[in-house]
Amino acid sequence: MPRIHPTADVSPNTEIGEDTQIWHQAQVREGVRIGAQCILGKGVYLDKGVQIGSRCKVQNYASLYHGVTLEDGVFVGPGVIFTNDRFPRAITPDGRLKTDDDWEVTATVVHEGAAIGAGSIVLGGVTIGRWALIGAGSVVTRNVPDHSLVFGNPARHWGYVCCCGQSLVAAGDGWSCTQCGQHYRPGPSGPQQSQDPAATVFGHRR
Repeated sequence: MPRIHPTADVSPNTEIGEDTQIWHQAQVREGVRIGAQCILGKGVYLDKGVQIGSRCKVQNYASLYHGVTLEDGVFVGPGVIFTNDRFPRAITPDGRLKTDDDWEVTATVVHEGAAIGAGSIVLGGVTIGRWALIGAGSVVTRNVPDHSLVFGNPARHWGYVCCCGQSLVAAGDGWSCTQCGQHYRPGPSGPQQSQDPAATVFGHRR
Protein backbone atom coordinates (compact mmCIF):
# COMPACT_ATOMS: atom_id res chain seq x y z
CA MET A 1 0.00 0.00 0.00
CA PRO A 2 1.14 3.59 -0.56
CA ARG A 3 2.13 5.71 2.43
CA ILE A 4 0.36 9.08 2.56
CA HIS A 5 1.12 11.62 5.29
CA PRO A 6 -1.97 12.87 7.17
CA THR A 7 -1.31 16.48 6.07
CA ALA A 8 -1.23 15.59 2.35
CA ASP A 9 -4.28 16.50 0.25
CA VAL A 10 -4.82 13.60 -2.14
CA SER A 11 -7.92 13.39 -4.34
CA PRO A 12 -9.81 10.09 -4.09
CA ASN A 13 -9.86 10.08 -7.90
CA THR A 14 -6.20 9.10 -8.28
CA GLU A 15 -4.17 5.96 -8.94
CA ILE A 16 -1.19 5.45 -6.66
CA GLY A 17 1.18 2.51 -6.98
CA GLU A 18 2.46 0.16 -4.31
CA ASP A 19 5.08 1.49 -1.84
CA THR A 20 4.79 5.07 -3.09
CA GLN A 21 5.33 7.70 -0.37
CA ILE A 22 3.56 11.08 -0.34
CA TRP A 23 4.85 13.43 2.33
CA HIS A 24 3.81 16.51 4.31
CA GLN A 25 1.44 19.03 2.71
CA ALA A 26 1.66 17.60 -0.79
CA GLN A 27 -1.37 18.12 -3.02
CA VAL A 28 -2.37 15.51 -5.58
CA ARG A 29 -5.37 16.43 -7.72
CA GLU A 30 -7.96 14.38 -9.56
CA GLY A 31 -6.96 12.14 -12.45
CA VAL A 32 -3.31 11.85 -11.37
CA ARG A 33 -1.60 8.49 -11.91
CA ILE A 34 1.54 7.63 -9.91
CA GLY A 35 3.48 4.40 -10.32
CA ALA A 36 5.07 2.18 -7.68
CA GLN A 37 7.93 3.08 -5.33
CA CYS A 38 7.80 6.83 -5.95
CA ILE A 39 8.66 9.52 -3.39
CA LEU A 40 6.84 12.87 -3.37
CA GLY A 41 8.42 15.34 -0.94
CA LYS A 42 6.94 18.05 1.23
CA GLY A 43 4.70 20.57 -0.53
CA VAL A 44 4.76 18.89 -3.94
CA TYR A 45 1.89 19.94 -6.21
CA LEU A 46 0.55 17.59 -8.89
CA ASP A 47 -2.11 19.21 -11.05
CA LYS A 48 -5.04 17.28 -12.51
CA GLY A 49 -4.15 14.51 -14.93
CA VAL A 50 -0.38 14.49 -14.30
CA GLN A 51 1.15 11.10 -15.13
CA ILE A 52 4.15 9.72 -13.21
CA GLY A 53 5.87 6.39 -13.78
CA SER A 54 7.46 4.11 -11.20
CA ARG A 55 10.51 4.80 -9.02
CA CYS A 56 10.40 8.58 -9.54
CA LYS A 57 11.57 11.12 -6.96
CA VAL A 58 9.83 14.50 -6.86
CA GLN A 59 11.51 16.70 -4.28
CA ASN A 60 10.09 19.36 -1.94
CA TYR A 61 7.86 22.08 -3.40
CA ALA A 62 8.13 20.98 -7.02
CA SER A 63 5.07 21.90 -9.13
CA LEU A 64 3.89 19.74 -12.02
CA TYR A 65 0.96 21.18 -13.95
CA HIS A 66 -1.67 19.60 -16.19
CA GLY A 67 -0.09 18.04 -19.28
CA VAL A 68 3.13 16.78 -17.64
CA THR A 69 4.22 13.14 -17.98
CA LEU A 70 7.22 11.61 -16.21
CA GLU A 71 8.39 8.18 -17.30
CA ASP A 72 10.03 5.67 -14.94
CA GLY A 73 13.00 6.67 -12.82
CA VAL A 74 12.81 10.46 -13.25
CA PHE A 75 14.34 12.79 -10.63
CA VAL A 76 12.75 16.23 -10.11
CA GLY A 77 14.73 18.48 -7.77
CA PRO A 78 13.38 20.84 -5.09
CA GLY A 79 11.41 23.83 -6.35
CA VAL A 80 11.26 22.72 -10.00
CA ILE A 81 8.35 24.21 -11.95
CA PHE A 82 6.76 22.71 -15.06
CA THR A 83 4.62 25.20 -16.97
CA ASN A 84 1.92 24.29 -19.49
CA ASP A 85 0.83 27.50 -21.26
CA ARG A 86 3.04 29.12 -23.89
CA PHE A 87 0.83 32.24 -24.06
CA PRO A 88 -0.37 32.86 -20.49
CA ARG A 89 -3.04 35.46 -19.74
CA ALA A 90 -5.43 35.83 -16.80
CA ILE A 91 -8.14 37.40 -18.97
CA THR A 92 -9.35 37.26 -22.56
CA PRO A 93 -8.94 40.28 -24.91
CA ASP A 94 -12.48 41.39 -24.00
CA GLY A 95 -11.66 41.38 -20.28
CA ARG A 96 -13.30 38.11 -19.17
CA LEU A 97 -11.53 35.85 -16.69
CA LYS A 98 -10.11 32.98 -18.71
CA THR A 99 -11.51 29.48 -18.17
CA ASP A 100 -10.37 26.01 -19.24
CA ASP A 101 -12.08 26.58 -22.60
CA ASP A 102 -9.98 29.69 -23.36
CA TRP A 103 -6.55 28.10 -23.66
CA GLU A 104 -4.81 24.92 -24.83
CA VAL A 105 -2.65 22.72 -22.63
CA THR A 106 0.88 22.21 -23.95
CA ALA A 107 2.12 18.71 -23.08
CA THR A 108 5.57 18.05 -21.60
CA VAL A 109 7.28 14.64 -21.45
CA VAL A 110 10.31 13.65 -19.39
CA HIS A 111 11.72 10.31 -20.50
CA GLU A 112 13.17 7.49 -18.43
CA GLY A 113 16.01 8.23 -16.03
CA ALA A 114 16.26 11.97 -16.69
CA ALA A 115 17.11 14.34 -13.81
CA ILE A 116 16.10 17.99 -13.40
CA GLY A 117 18.15 20.08 -10.99
CA ALA A 118 16.78 22.21 -8.15
CA GLY A 119 14.98 25.42 -9.02
CA SER A 120 14.75 24.75 -12.75
CA ILE A 121 11.82 25.86 -14.90
CA VAL A 122 10.63 23.68 -17.78
CA LEU A 123 8.43 25.40 -20.36
CA GLY A 124 5.39 23.63 -21.76
CA GLY A 125 5.81 21.59 -24.92
CA VAL A 126 9.35 20.46 -24.14
CA THR A 127 10.54 16.84 -24.37
CA ILE A 128 13.47 15.82 -22.16
CA GLY A 129 15.31 12.74 -23.37
CA ARG A 130 16.31 9.55 -21.58
CA TRP A 131 18.99 9.99 -18.89
CA ALA A 132 19.40 13.69 -19.67
CA LEU A 133 20.67 15.96 -16.88
CA ILE A 134 19.36 19.51 -16.36
CA GLY A 135 21.62 21.69 -14.20
CA ALA A 136 20.18 23.49 -11.18
CA GLY A 137 18.47 26.81 -11.86
CA SER A 138 18.09 26.23 -15.59
CA VAL A 139 15.28 27.49 -17.83
CA VAL A 140 14.50 24.75 -20.36
CA THR A 141 12.94 26.25 -23.48
CA ARG A 142 13.48 23.50 -26.06
CA ASN A 143 13.82 19.75 -26.40
CA VAL A 144 16.77 18.02 -24.71
CA PRO A 145 18.37 14.96 -26.41
CA ASP A 146 19.04 11.67 -24.63
CA HIS A 147 21.99 11.77 -22.19
CA SER A 148 22.47 15.48 -22.82
CA LEU A 149 23.85 17.80 -20.11
CA VAL A 150 22.20 21.22 -20.31
CA PHE A 151 22.19 24.21 -18.00
CA GLY A 152 21.77 27.97 -17.98
CA ASN A 153 19.08 30.50 -18.93
CA PRO A 154 18.12 29.53 -21.51
CA ALA A 155 19.52 26.04 -21.01
CA ARG A 156 22.24 25.10 -23.52
CA HIS A 157 23.93 21.82 -24.38
CA TRP A 158 27.32 21.39 -22.67
CA GLY A 159 28.06 17.70 -23.15
CA TYR A 160 26.74 14.21 -22.43
CA VAL A 161 26.31 12.16 -19.26
CA CYS A 162 26.18 8.46 -18.45
CA CYS A 163 23.25 6.61 -16.89
CA CYS A 164 25.23 6.83 -13.65
CA GLY A 165 25.26 10.65 -13.91
CA GLN A 166 28.95 11.17 -14.63
CA SER A 167 30.39 12.92 -17.69
CA LEU A 168 31.02 11.17 -20.99
CA VAL A 169 34.23 11.83 -22.91
CA ALA A 170 35.00 11.19 -26.57
CA ALA A 171 36.43 7.69 -27.03
CA GLY A 172 36.79 5.63 -30.19
CA ASP A 173 33.55 5.64 -32.16
CA GLY A 174 31.54 7.47 -29.47
CA TRP A 175 31.84 8.33 -25.79
CA SER A 176 32.84 6.56 -22.56
CA CYS A 177 31.93 7.26 -18.94
CA THR A 178 34.70 8.71 -16.79
CA GLN A 179 33.37 6.80 -13.78
CA CYS A 180 31.94 3.38 -14.72
CA GLY A 181 33.47 2.91 -18.18
CA GLN A 182 30.19 2.31 -20.03
CA HIS A 183 30.63 3.01 -23.74
CA TYR A 184 28.08 4.82 -25.92
CA ARG A 185 27.71 5.18 -29.66
CA PRO A 186 25.74 7.78 -31.63
CA GLY A 187 22.01 7.04 -31.84
CA PRO A 188 19.04 8.74 -33.50
CA SER A 189 18.20 10.79 -30.38
CA GLY A 190 21.62 10.99 -28.68
CA PRO A 191 24.20 8.53 -27.29
CA GLN A 192 23.06 4.95 -26.82
CA GLN A 193 24.76 2.19 -24.85
CA SER A 194 27.04 -0.03 -26.90
CA GLN A 195 26.23 -3.73 -26.91
CA ASP A 196 29.53 -4.64 -28.60
CA PRO A 197 31.79 -6.48 -26.10
CA ALA A 198 34.80 -5.15 -28.01
CA ALA A 199 33.69 -1.51 -27.60
CA THR A 200 36.29 1.08 -26.77
CA VAL A 201 36.49 2.13 -23.10
CA PHE A 202 38.89 4.86 -21.99
CA GLY A 203 40.61 4.63 -25.36
CA HIS A 204 41.42 0.91 -25.06
CA ARG A 205 39.77 -2.22 -26.37
CA ARG A 206 37.92 -4.32 -23.80
